[in-house]
Amino acid sequence: MSDKSNGADNAAETDYTDTLYMPRTDFPMRAGLPQREPEWLERWAKMDIYKRQREIAKGRDKFILHDGPPYANGNIHIGHALNKVIKDFIVRSAQMRGYDAPYIPGWDCHGLPIEWKVEEQYRAKGKNKDDVPINEFRRECRDFADKWIDTQRTEFKRLGVNGDWDNPYTTMAYSAEATIAAELMKFATSGQLYRGSKPVMWSVVERTALAEAEIEYHDHESDVIWVKFPLRNYGSSGGTGDEQERMNDLLQGASVLIWTTTPWTIPANRAISFSSRIEYGLYEVTQPDDAEAPRWASQGQKYIIADKLAAEVFAKAKVAENGYTRLGGVSADELAAITCAHPLKGFGGGYEFDVPLFDGEHVTDDAGTGFVHTAPGHGRDDFEVWMANGRNLESRGIDTTIPFCVDGDGYYTEDAAGFGPSSEGGAARVIDDKGKKGDANKRVIDALVAAGAMVARGRVKHQYPHSWRSKKPIIFRNTPQWFVYMDRDIEGKEGDTLRTRALNSIDATRFVPEQGRNRLRAMIEDRPDWVLSRQRAWGVPITVFVHNETGIVLCNPAVNKRIVEAFREEGADAWFDDGAKARFLGSDYDPADYEKVTDILDVWFDSGSTHAYVLEQNPDMKWPADVYFEGSDQHRGWFQSSLLEGSGTRGRAPYDAVVTHGFTLDEKGYKMSKSLGNTIVPQELIKQYGADIVRLWAASVDFTEDQRLGDKVIKSTVDSYRKMRNTLRWLLGSLAHYQPAEAVDFADMPELERYVLHRLTELDALVKKSYEDFDYKRIVSALFNFMTVDLSAIYFDIRKDALYCDPASSVRRRAALTVLDKLFDCLTAWLAPILCFTMEEVWTSRHPEADSSVHLRTFPQVPAEWRNDELADKWHKIRTVRRVVTGALEIERREKTIGSSLEAAPDIYVADTDLYVALHGEDMAEIAITSAANVIQGEGPAEAFRLDEVKGVSVVFKKAEGKRCARSWKILPEVGSDPDYPDLSPRDAQAMRELTAKAAE
Repeated sequence: MSDKSNGADNAAETDYTDTLYMPRTDFPMRAGLPQREPEWLERWAKMDIYKRQREIAKGRDKFILHDGPPYANGNIHIGHALNKVIKDFIVRSAQMRGYDAPYIPGWDCHGLPIEWKVEEQYRAKGKNKDDVPINEFRRECRDFADKWIDTQRTEFKRLGVNGDWDNPYTTMAYSAEATIAAELMKFATSGQLYRGSKPVMWSVVERTALAEAEIEYHDHESDVIWVKFPLRNYGSSGGTGDEQERMNDLLQGASVLIWTTTPWTIPANRAISFSSRIEYGLYEVTQPDDAEAPRWASQGQKYIIADKLAAEVFAKAKVAENGYTRLGGVSADELAAITCAHPLKGFGGGYEFDVPLFDGEHVTDDAGTGFVHTAPGHGRDDFEVWMANGRNLESRGIDTTIPFCVDGDGYYTEDAAGFGPSSEGGAARVIDDKGKKGDANKRVIDALVAAGAMVARGRVKHQYPHSWRSKKPIIFRNTPQWFVYMDRDIEGKEGDTLRTRALNSIDATRFVPEQGRNRLRAMIEDRPDWVLSRQRAWGVPITVFVHNETGIVLCNPAVNKRIVEAFREEGADAWFDDGAKARFLGSDYDPADYEKVTDILDVWFDSGSTHAYVLEQNPDMKWPADVYFEGSDQHRGWFQSSLLEGSGTRGRAPYDAVVTHGFTLDEKGYKMSKSLGNTIVPQELIKQYGADIVRLWAASVDFTEDQRLGDKVIKSTVDSYRKMRNTLRWLLGSLAHYQPAEAVDFADMPELERYVLHRLTELDALVKKSYEDFDYKRIVSALFNFMTVDLSAIYFDIRKDALYCDPASSVRRRAALTVLDKLFDCLTAWLAPILCFTMEEVWTSRHPEADSSVHLRTFPQVPAEWRNDELADKWHKIRTVRRVVTGALEIERREKTIGSSLEAAPDIYVADTDLYVALHGEDMAEIAITSAANVIQGEGPAEAFRLDEVKGVSVVFKKAEGKRCARSWKILPEVGSDPDYPDLSPRDAQAMRELTAKAAE
């Protein structure tokens, strides 16, 4: 049955509307999600649906997604929403796939993200954190975190995220702090923990060491200088006496030329690095540029430079294009035999030492001079090349001590002779409290100019590390810190190092997307020892005691047990209480002999340890987790810290799979920021459209890549939701007439119904595999197309006439209703993990029982007997022909030749043999929703309608002949053939007889 016809007018016809089996439902067309969704949340809370799920799933295999903890320091943003919603997809779909899938949400509560916010409040009040007792400050941090946990919990629940919200985990819970301390002490006991002095990334603004995961890179303009290190000793290159004499003659008065973008590190210079892979030359300046230019590179000066970079260097030094000469090559052996004088020799009395040259893997000739100024206290490569040459240095009589030139406040110490506290003008500063450049660069450059060591200078814009919290530049500085070895054998087992364990775990882990494996592997292969210490107040302390004389870490089970038990009862604040040292050491040790470490653990160690208490100590969970899911930035964060913590203490990662998502950009592909005014707040989206729209958007994008969000994307998502909702609404309305007792067996169904059930088998496999593969966009795309095309535009459209008008006894009608029932069961289940609110509304519209919920179901078992690829191929061909008929009728409708397809009775010409065979025995009038149709084998006339993409099919439009049925509106010659119902077709007359008989019962 279609819309009311504009032709074949029947005067004074009877109104049969009330005799039709029209859809009946209270399910509203307009969703009203912002108003309705809180009602569902309230209903789920009353049902305690999470507890019900656990009861129903008891005894099933576990599926565990371990929640990566967000920081409890502000309202959630769109990235949080995407993250938590997709986690909800993972957990809900696992539950519906037949697992027991508990979900324990968590929060990261320690470290700078919280402490920084509390300090901001202090600064706003003119209050100094250092004037407050440490445990009082820690309590304020705890209160701050508690407040935001409550806020974020409400916001996450509003998104429809289902979990044990009444019992989340927090890293600041006493039991969690006890476990974190216990995990740290495992590293100490196994000999993996040590205190060393290395250059670490240091935030002057935040007064703490930082990990790589806490760093982001931004454009930064730096001073750049070219500095000469005069040769002091040529050593011996291993050549003959004549060769050595030649070297001495050539190198007389020469300098090695370096460049750096951190002039402030020159006082810390102790070596120069070169590369044996680079060709070097000795160059002499023969003619500087015009007399107006700086004359730092004066005539007769000789420099050793990488050949590839010589022209660029002399251009920077204002030397004329032909104003220099290459005197000869300098080999790697010759370079290794050289020592230089420090360029600040004679300044401040502290630079009289030799500066050796080392072969370094990190040196390139991409930029600079081919030599790298090496300050082992201010760079990882510098430190490693210095340490690698330590024995050689000692044999040459060179002091191997690494100076501490810069303190935690960014000031020079006395190790930076001439620039420290006792120097004229006091200590120079590298970076101030606001992250601004201090006077250190200027004072060093001025000193180099005065010493005649400068060859050129300039400024360069480049990517420079910044703290991701304060957004201010950081420095590298040598400080005593606590580390975990990456390459030392664990407990004496040869080759069993933290690095090898971690790399083996990466090989055994599933990654989605796969490129995450290479990314994490590269980070682990190249990472230095794991720095654990932070110079802060809020967090779990490094709970070890160090012997004052030997420096040995105390590893005593009784001491460790007392610490853990105290933390479990009182929290980590116990470490900072008066008398804590004596309390924990007990009577076996003299407190005067030991130092109690007061550094705080890196917050990544906190979150990396969560598996130990969330998974291992909870009987409802299991270890390892099936999956960790976070943003791709967590390859350097939580994924990595969890990998290292688990590998160091248990020999493997605490997860079997790592799934990552990208970041949400605006519609133009720009990063969202308040300054650009392009941020989209999830709370506003929910208020205007509802959480299910946010969820549908999250499921529709390729979350493994960066995704875009803006007005157009939202409107497109709303439109898709509306179409799917309308399909479900019609389905609900039609099922109002379904009686389970009247269901039709599969074998007795018409082909069209069996074809639709075949499509369910295809979708069942696709949906379940896609949920397993975390491919939600594939699910949404497949189900959207099925619902809007296969169902609404084809199957429902074809079967409306039978469902509305067929007699109650009609097998065709009952078969269609039976299929609708199967469709309802499948679609509501398949979409429940994604559209959790809407599917609950759809489900309870049909099953309104108080304890009924779509989220207590598992995915339906779709019978294998429904699959029929041969039948599917046939109906694919029928649908192809139908497209041509529909196209021809659309033209007639547009030209107002007809108002409804029921006014048509087209001739359908089919020249393609396969298509013609597929149509054999099928009622194309029913399929094309016309009153009649005539299928003719062969090519149609030239004027027939055709589609270019469908060969061998053409259609000639003809109007239907006969009278219009007053009930179904079909135009048929047989209307009026039943004397009892002269205005109806025989089919509709039979329907009326059955209705009349039923009414008389």
